[in-house]
Amino acid sequence: MTATTEQVHEQKAWYWYDWANSAFVTTTAAVLFAPYLTAVAEQAACGRSTDEDAGYKCTTDLHVLGLDVSAGSLVFYLVTASTILSALVLPIVGAVADRSGRKPRLLGGFAWAGSLMAALMFLVAGSNWQLGAVLLVLATLCLGASLVVYDALLVEVADPDDRDRVSSRGWALGYLGGGLLLAANFVLLTVMSDNTELAVRISLLSAGIWWAVFTIIPVRGIRSRPPVNPVTEQGGLVQASFGQLWRTLKDLRRYPVTLTFLVAYLFYNDGIQTVIYAASVYGEKELGFEKSTVLLAFLVVQFVGIGGALLFGRVAQVRGAYRVILAGLFIWLVVVVGGWLVPNENLPLFLLLAVAIGVVLGGTQALSRSFYSQLIPRGREAEYFSLYQACERGTSWIGTLVFGLVHQWADSYRPALLALMLLFVVGIVLLLRVDARRGIEEAGNPLPSVV
Repeated sequence: MTATTEQVHEQKAWYWYDWANSAFVTTTAAVLFAPYLTAVAEQAACGRSTDEDAGYKCTTDLHVLGLDVSAGSLVFYLVTASTILSALVLPIVGAVADRSGRKPRLLGGFAWAGSLMAALMFLVAGSNWQLGAVLLVLATLCLGASLVVYDALLVEVADPDDRDRVSSRGWALGYLGGGLLLAANFVLLTVMSDNTELAVRISLLSAGIWWAVFTIIPVRGIRSRPPVNPVTEQGGLVQASFGQLWRTLKDLRRYPVTLTFLVAYLFYNDGIQTVIYAASVYGEKELGFEKSTVLLAFLVVQFVGIGGALLFGRVAQVRGAYRVILAGLFIWLVVVVGGWLVPNENLPLFLLLAVAIGVVLGGTQALSRSFYSQLIPRGREAEYFSLYQACERGTSWIGTLVFGLVHQWADSYRPALLALMLLFVVGIVLLLRVDARRGIEEAGNPLPSVV
């Protein structure tokens, strides 16, 4: 089915939120903030900067709520905490969004709140890791809430046969936007090499501003629509949303294929998100690369990811999204093993690994989003996407918890990285049990031309 002029206009506006939030996802969440907050936490734990004395290694832990927490594991525990919080909050966000006739404005509200938290990260300095911890949790939560609404809007702006293409293009534009800001920050870090801390803080501020400004485009460019087939519940919007959520959790048993895919996605996307979160810390703390080198590797991921997302989208039009996702997960297994084997300070192999991640990263995530949209009942997209979003970008918890625990026990990031293979293996096994055609039919959706 050919998209109408209005649909094309809305799709173009929809793409821009990938461009907007990818600045935070890339510059802040994936590259700069994790190692920066780790360094701030280490300074707080040691009482001095770990860079002051070559060869000096602090063994003092942070004391958090009466527990000893390794400073090197702090970020991963924070992501775990934010995901547990997301599991409580995001389903309610989805239920509210499904009943709202102003989804674009709801998207903007969550995005602008998150961008404010991201911009305030500029204030994290010295040994003030507590402020950084609070801002990271709040920004991640707001990002997840905005993506619940954003993903649900995909169903409104694209027909079933168009969703793989539209989702992949949005992801590709996100890589371009995130990559451009990351490149600018790379230049800034190079120019301000004598004051890296300030350069990092300015970069964090730029990501928050970028996220806020470009969110204006989808908020203004996508029209509001009345709810479709809302479930009848008693009470006001919030009370009815809780009732709808409870009904959805019970009704999920009626869609066993959807449930199986959701659990599979929980595991394999958890692995993907943990690899992305851990990559900057792994590159700096384990492989011994400078911050600017790690940033260069992420630039490679970003720009290769543009082509990777578009390539996966085109292959899916011929082979079907399900098969392409499955193939991508086997490539992820190779990536994890490759990361474990990369020798310290071996730049060519590190960059080759970045190319491999770029090829497969956007494609698997973009197609997972569009494939899942085919498996959920019409009118309840935001609520179902809230369950999906609980294990989406920056809200994983099993992988980050495993990564943090293994690092704390082994005092090394290499076994922690290798442990993530388990998440991909479990995801593949569960995905093999998904019958795509049956799942789409169970949800009452029309079958696309290629399943």
